[in-house]
Amino acid sequence: MKKIVNNYKKSGVNISLANSLVKYISNISNKIVKKRKSSFNKDLIGGFGSLYDLSKHNIKDPVIVACTDGVGTKIELANNFKKFDTIGIDLVAMCVNDLIVQGAQPLFFLDYIAVGKLDLKKTKKILNGIFKGCNISGCSLIGGETAEMPGVYSKNKFDLAGFSVGIVSKKKILSKKNVRKNDVILAIPSNGIHSNGYSLVRSIIKNKRINPNLKKELIKPTKIYSNEILNLTKRNLIHAAAHITGGGLVENLMRSIPSDLSINIDLSKIKINKIFKWIKNHNISDNEMLNTFNCGIGFCIVLPKKNEYKIKKFFSKQYMPYKIGDVVKSKKPVNLINFLEW
Repeated sequence: MKKIVNNYKKSGVNISLANSLVKYISNISNKIVKKRKSSFNKDLIGGFGSLYDLSKHNIKDPVIVACTDGVGTKIELANNFKKFDTIGIDLVAMCVNDLIVQGAQPLFFLDYIAVGKLDLKKTKKILNGIFKGCNISGCSLIGGETAEMPGVYSKNKFDLAGFSVGIVSKKKILSKKNVRKNDVILAIPSNGIHSNGYSLVRSIIKNKRINPNLKKELIKPTKIYSNEILNLTKRNLIHAAAHITGGGLVENLMRSIPSDLSINIDLSKIKINKIFKWIKNHNISDNEMLNTFNCGIGFCIVLPKKNEYKIKKFFSKQYMPYKIGDVVKSKKPVNLINFLEW
């Protein structure tokens, strides 16, 4: 009789290792549930579907908002630098920062982690970052999937995707429909590159020796703006918002401006972070910088001029909004005034 030697583990998939990871996630999740004095999500990690109790949110005319995103090729830097405890924060940030553009309160988050070979230590660090991002944004990690895919991803490679859901009252939705002529546009500072433009960054640093300070700057996790923006939406202080990601300032901001109105943007007002000045020095044009990176602006808000100073108390000094433009009536959809000052 022929001896059977092939099995799933030998093909590269270790189910028992994956099960131990599920137990780890479940233990952390239950600790968080206990801390929040809620029992609803207890023991649900590891099931076929994730549940969330909406009844605790007393919101009139509720609307569900959903977003999905990843962190792009910043993953490659995490791998190269062997720094895995913050990339999960980036994942949550990229999803949650999209949710709050419409004024939605983040409710829950699910993750998808794809690997060539499951490394428990590495994956736990990634998950700890996701838990931290969820804690910052005030949402719950209620499920996810870790897929071991030998032959698709090489041994040390991995990819991440996130899925977030939020809730907002129909009357509180931030929308381009709310924007009016003479509204002001305020920029909220970023804390660095966030999670866009990393293919260009990686081409700049290829085969270069990276000092510890630059390495720290390049892998810095994306700022999560949920606390600040939700404080403004609760008080009806803003009309619309924009998360400044891939495509840069103008492209993302225009998604929040109605087609019958235009914007004036004074580029000289942008407070450019040092890291972008470093990137610019590698023979990158102003236009390329503006269309690829946030250049120091992580988020924008559009609001009535009378509310400009009312919002200041909801921000720390580091992330204090400042005016970069106005909503106007013009033949051109965008009027760029002055130049970026490096």
